[in-house]
Amino acid sequence: MIMDNKISIVIPPADLTAIQDAVKVLQEKLGPLLIALTSEQRREKTKMGEASKPFVEKIMEYAGSNPQFLPAFASLEEMEKDKKAYGELNPIFNNLNQITSNLSDTLLELGSDLMGPSNVYYTSVKLGVKMDVPNAKPIYNDLKVRYARKSKSKPEEEEDL
Repeated sequence: MIMDNKISIVIPPADLTAIQDAVKVLQEKLGPLLIALTSEQRREKTKMGEASKPFVEKIMEYAGSNPQFLPAFASLEEMEKDKKAYGELNPIFNNLNQITSNLSDTLLELGSDLMGPSNVYYTSVKLGVKMDVPNAKPIYNDLKVRYARKSKSKPEEEEDL
């Protein structure tokens, strides 16, 4: 019985190089423009989702024609720059998000395709150890760390009591 290998990919070296070069360009061009937030910072931010975009559009129109309502701490010029950058980066994000989602799924499937036969091989080696087959024991000892259970030892302070 042959295991179900759901995915079989061969990436030509020239294509792999081109992909790596494209990623490098993205890192070089986008990297200096991007920021990183902590999980807490992300939670604290006011989010602008799809439903908020028309609201922001109207605010930008009104703030341009009725600037007397714009708070002193807000800059219409900076809001316009942010809106422009958002409009430029959002489609890039959407495209990259599709790619990373599919890449993640592909890696998951490839890993699954590898783990199935690997686990069967490991089971076969374990059986070989039980049957005293030559070379089985050193292979088993090398591979068993993958499934070794971590013992729940007491903290050192409690052991001394």
